[in-house]
Formats: sequence, C-alpha cells, structure tokens
Amino acid sequence: MSGSDQARPLEQTVFDEWPAPTRALFDGGALATKTGFTASLLTVDASAHVRTSLLGVGELYAPDSRSLCIALWPQSRAARVLAQDGRAALTFVCDDAFYQVQLRFDALTDSSAPVTSEGAESAAGGLACFIGWIDTGETQRVRYARLTGGVTFELADQGEAVLDRWERQIEYLKRIAASASRR
Repeated sequence: MSGSDQARPLEQTVFDEWPAPTRALFDGGALATKTGFTASLLTVDASAHVRTSLLGVGELYAPDSRSLCIALWPQSRAARVLAQDGRAALTFVCDDAFYQVQLRFDALTDSSAPVTSEGAESAAGGLACFIGWIDTGETQRVRYARLTGGVTFELADQGEAVLDRWERQIEYLKRIAASASRR
C-alpha cells in the first residue's frame, strides 16, 4: 500500500433509510436483470451460533425507505430464529460498497387473503414472510479498491421456473406489505 493509499482511510457511512442504489435493487422489478445478486441474512440461534442464509432478489422487497420484506422457507433456521427473536443482519455488496444492515423483524401475514383450508402459507407458496425495519445500516468502502461483487450465483437449468416463482413471491410480498402499512 502506498503512502497516499494509507492517507485514505476506510470510508464508512451510517444510514437508517435505504440508499437509492439499494432501493432500486430491492424494488421488486426487473428480477431477470438482478439474478446474480446474493445477500447474506445472519441470525443467531439459541446455541449462540451465527447462521447464514443466502437470499436472492426474488426473496427481498423494500416497500419503503426504512423496511424490508423477506420470504423464507418456513422450515429454515432463519425463519425459526426470526419468529422467536426477530433480529438479523443483512450483508451484501451494492454500488461498489459493502453493506451491513441491522434489522428487527416481525412475521408478516396477509390479512386480506381469503382463509382457505391450506392456510395463509398457500398464497405465499408455502413461504414464511417477515417485515423488518432498519435499526442501523452501514456501508464500507476504500478509495484504493472497488468491490465488484460478493457472493454471486447463476441460475441453472430451471432458471425460468425460478424467475416465475420469484415474480409471484415479490407480488405477494408487495401485497402483504401494503396491507401491513394500512394497519
């Protein structure tokens, strides 16, 4: 590292609202153009072990500047922890920076959905949905290097089916987020 690089410390920004690039990422639109993006949802289980769940854009939706809806498999460790504790951190790379966002989650149900014998989970494709509010967020970047990606993926043979499922999941999250904000 050169002397001029050492004079440029780590740039950290704290936020309590989603910055514009993340709002665009989590807006629920143009999912096919965002398929390589992965976020890590970090939770702490009852044994105090940190657990990571990897989420794509089809499982994340920001209905406004301070909240985030997520869709998880109901049997996942993350869903169980969020149902009990409600706290998690979301980490990802966006706009050449590393993001770490502390969130507090509540279960999100669709009070407007008709009750069926299958229950509320059928409308969400069997998913557990949560809405979280930003407690605090932070970006980190250095001027001498640019983050170009974090964990990324590419859809396999069933890519179209995954995109179709994501579209349905995001539409469901949008609908239940809107009904939650009317309460």
